[in-house]
Amino acid sequence: MSATPAPTLVVSSGWAMRAWGFLLNVILAFFIANVGLIVLVVVVNSVAQRWLGTWLPEGWTTEWYTSAWKEFQLGSVLTVTFEVVVMVVAVSVVLGVPAAYALARREFPGKRAVMLLFLLPLMVPPMTYGLPLATVMYKVGLAGTTAGVVVANLIPTVPFVILVMTPFIEQIDPNLESAARVFGAGTGRVFLHVLVPLLAPGILAASLLVLVRTMAMFELTFLVAGSGSQTLVVALYYAVFAAGVRAPQSVDAMAVIYMVLSLLWLGTALRFVNPTQLVSRVKEHKAT
Repeated sequence: MSATPAPTLVVSSGWAMRAWGFLLNVILAFFIANVGLIVLVVVVNSVAQRWLGTWLPEGWTTEWYTSAWKEFQLGSVLTVTFEVVVMVVAVSVVLGVPAAYALARREFPGKRAVMLLFLLPLMVPPMTYGLPLATVMYKVGLAGTTAGVVVANLIPTVPFVILVMTPFIEQIDPNLESAARVFGAGTGRVFLHVLVPLLAPGILAASLLVLVRTMAMFELTFLVAGSGSQTLVVALYYAVFAAGVRAPQSVDAMAVIYMVLSLLWLGTALRFVNPTQLVSRVKEHKAT
């Protein structure tokens, strides 16, 4: 009997897996290094007095942040951003949590179609429905107002809250609700006194993620915002591409402010939510 070549195949397969893993690590490291260098250049230029043709700036200053604050009216821009974010988060949670509960607990005809309808704004590019939406808003007079910006941002954020909250609701034992009903609690009291306390981590996580998403939503906000209803990301776009001459250090200072705020809220959100919960809805059933 002749020897089988199985060991050779196993060794070759192991070598190929190690080589593939090494290649992926190199690509990932190259990507991270490029992104890090881009961010570093922006940060350094925002505190540089003059930086032309040298490895390091000729001097350092923080005056560009003061200049950006005055030139781009960041005080009013941040106020509008705060108002829009708070309203979007509040309305998204109020509408999204009950909808997520209905989808997680109830079975009804067309449930899959309803879920697909909710997911469409997250799956298709915002410009696909943003242009028709902006057209409608201009006709009804909402375009150019803070209310119009809030309505535009609600279209993707409400489905986002539903997507985030559904796994949290599925992890709650329905027997807790049944026990509360046995003791005479109505639907409203069950929801407020039983579900909401248990869902508090999920609601907080969804709120923080919606906050970050709203701050970063450029397309829809750009299409419906006016001069007095621009959020920070839209104001940053106009600072870069609008007519006129602006110091690049001031624009970079504005970009750093935007990055710091976004990373701050994103880091806070990731402390309360596991990213795998956004794509996994596996429900663990107790053995009966």
